[in-house]
Amino acid sequence: MVTLEKPLQTYADYLELPEGAPYQLVGGSLIMSPAPTPRHQLAAAELSFSMMVYLKKHGIGRLIPAPIDVYLTDTEVYQPDLLIVAQNRLAIIGEKKIEGAPDLIVEILSPSTGYYDLTHKKRVYEAAGVREYWIVDPLAQRVEVYTHADGRFQLFSEAAEEGQVASKWLAGFAFELDELFS
Repeated sequence: MVTLEKPLQTYADYLELPEGAPYQLVGGSLIMSPAPTPRHQLAAAELSFSMMVYLKKHGIGRLIPAPIDVYLTDTEVYQPDLLIVAQNRLAIIGEKKIEGAPDLIVEILSPSTGYYDLTHKKRVYEAAGVREYWIVDPLAQRVEVYTHADGRFQLFSEAAEEGQVASKWLAGFAFELDELFS
C-alpha cells in the first residue's frame, strides 16, 4: 500500500495508486492534482484541436491529451495537459505510459500545480531533452514557448492577453491568444 508520508516515492509506489488517482510523481513526491477549472479545460481543448489539425495535415506526429503518464525517471512521472510525440519516435508510446521525453509538452497552469510546472518539471523536461515546452497561464492569459537548444530551454515565443505565439518545431504553427482565452 502507498504511504504518502514515505520520504521518497518511486514509480513502483505510484503504480499502487488506484487507476485514475489524481497524482503525479514529482521529485519522488506524490503531488495531488485536483480537477482542472473550466478555463483550464477550454484552453486545453482549443490548443488540442488546433494542434491536431496541424499534425493531421503535416503527418509530423501524434498528440495525446491528459491524463497519460510520462515516465522520465523512477521518481519523475508526470501527466502533462498535452503532449506530442514525433512520427519517427512513436515507439516511446508504450502500452501503459509514454516511456521517455515527448517532443512537445503543454502544461496549463493550475493553482495547485503551477509552481511545479514552472520550476521542477521545467528543469526535468529540459534535462530529458523535450524539444519544445509550452506554458499556458489562463489567469494571466499568457503563453510562453520554450525550445531546446544547446542543452537548455530558450524562450522562443511569448504573448500576454493578445497577440500570437508560434512553435519552432511545428514550423508554421501559430496561435492567436484571443482564440485560446475567449
